[in-house]
Amino acid sequence: MAKAPSGFAAPFSSIRHLTNFPFSLTSSQTTHFSTLRSTAAAASLLPESSTNPHPSLELTGGAAETFLPALHTIHLPYLPYPLIAWNRHVETIFASFFRSLPVVRFRRECLRTSDGGSVALDWVSGDDRHLPSDSPVLILLPGLTGGSGDTYVRHMLLRARSKQWRVVVFNSRGCGGSPVTTAQFYSASFLGDISEVVEHVGKRYPRANLYAAGWSLGANILVRYVGQESFSCPLAGAISLCNPFNLVIADEDFRKGFNIIYDKALSNSLCKIFKRHALLFEDIGGEYNIPLAANAKSVREFDDGLTRVSFGFKSVNDYYSNSSSSDSIKNVSIPLLCIQAENDPIAPSRGIPREDIQKNPNCMLIVTPKGGHLGWVAGREAPFGAPWTDPIVMDFLEYLEKPTSSTDLLSSSNDAKGLHQLEV
Repeated sequence: MAKAPSGFAAPFSSIRHLTNFPFSLTSSQTTHFSTLRSTAAAASLLPESSTNPHPSLELTGGAAETFLPALHTIHLPYLPYPLIAWNRHVETIFASFFRSLPVVRFRRECLRTSDGGSVALDWVSGDDRHLPSDSPVLILLPGLTGGSGDTYVRHMLLRARSKQWRVVVFNSRGCGGSPVTTAQFYSASFLGDISEVVEHVGKRYPRANLYAAGWSLGANILVRYVGQESFSCPLAGAISLCNPFNLVIADEDFRKGFNIIYDKALSNSLCKIFKRHALLFEDIGGEYNIPLAANAKSVREFDDGLTRVSFGFKSVNDYYSNSSSSDSIKNVSIPLLCIQAENDPIAPSRGIPREDIQKNPNCMLIVTPKGGHLGWVAGREAPFGAPWTDPIVMDFLEYLEKPTSSTDLLSSSNDAKGLHQLEV
């Protein structure tokens, strides 16, 4: 039975395919950004006045008191970058178009799944020679249609790699150049591929602790997986960023106002992926509406024509409500850090399952006042460098791993190379 890629929490690389977009960056603005960067960086170096989280951040969760001491910059104010973060759409689009893309040399592994499908795992080339077998492993799950070529993925990869972590990017079926070998892609409700990827990585590095971080739709899938596995979860920790959580609420907002631009960009991207593999769906029959999916003007149309039928849902709303990770939080039994932006246009704040996160002794939630979707243009590396979230994520991972890792014995010379380029 065909299963299609779906969801609406996109990694907005697909926006780049739109033409005549009313947003540009002039050379004079670039020069001005240099001055603004100095100001923002100076503010981020303010002396620590408290070990408590800064009032500009919303912080809650049953595990907050446990994890809080490990987050070294949480006491600093969240300072959105001037000119960019004044509007959530400007910040979202700026991060997609203008965030730097670090250079990384990958080694690709195509993993054949039990149903005959394929996913692509991108490892950092040379890590098998340079890292011990018990180095912690971080699995990265990009957003819908995203992959190892996305800027936010590469920045997180380099930060973890500089700390001697082994990192692998999980490119879902049809994404990031991953091959499609059956009439089955992936969706917000499909957990088969992530289960097989985690099992595969665990067997390859049996002495290492496994962790995972997901963005957007990748975060939704990750949290659902962690909740499904519960006490049997093989991961030692997980991070969820820009998670739409409640897909019904996210869908409502996705079809309003300026969000229609995102909807159009993402549906175009989905249609392109589908059309490249259309022959796999030839004569599929049943309730499928292939013409609707192939020419969808919105993500909802694509899901109605293909995805909800693939997974046996009666309607699109039925599919969204049964694929929401907000219902999985109460079953999470490993350390989970969730980071959201209050003004995220794609992952609405009102969809965050705050009560369940507060009640779960394994979960912690950080909500920034601004950040857009996959933006977070703030912190020392703003505006073109890594998102504000990366140091927080790394602090969390290091806290979980440090007591059991032998990688502290390795040389820290990689840190001196910086986080802007990695070639091995």
